[in-house]
Amino acid sequence: MERWFDEAFGRGWLRPRRWEWPALEQAIGERAPHVDVIDRENEILVRAEMPGVKKDELDVSVNEDSVTIRGETRREDEREEDQYYQCEIARAAFLRTVSLPGPVDPEKAKAQLRDGVLELTLPKVEGSKRRKISIEE
Repeated sequence: MERWFDEAFGRGWLRPRRWEWPALEQAIGERAPHVDVIDRENEILVRAEMPGVKKDELDVSVNEDSVTIRGETRREDEREEDQYYQCEIARAAFLRTVSLPGPVDPEKAKAQLRDGVLELTLPKVEGSKRRKISIEE
């Protein structure tokens, strides 16, 4: 019945299609980048999507059990006299804190920003490295 109603009368303003409204993160002015956390034998790898972000727009902090990535994207050529006809590219502050699957050594952490992906390599604390154990009978 709902599908029939939508086909006959359209979605209307009460139920707009997703592309008819700005994304929620744009509306509230903050977004969170998508992140992968990979648990390797001796390190934890964190990858975060950062399209269009420059390294000087990023602030990354690491402690033993979490990573925080924050920053802000800006319009490059914004001039006061410009009047946008359409403006869809998100320019906003972003913040993401990710819990890690085990303790890491923040002093040995490394970061690279390449092709719109931030990659953090976080060496595990010596005593927390994953090891295989045998099952006794």
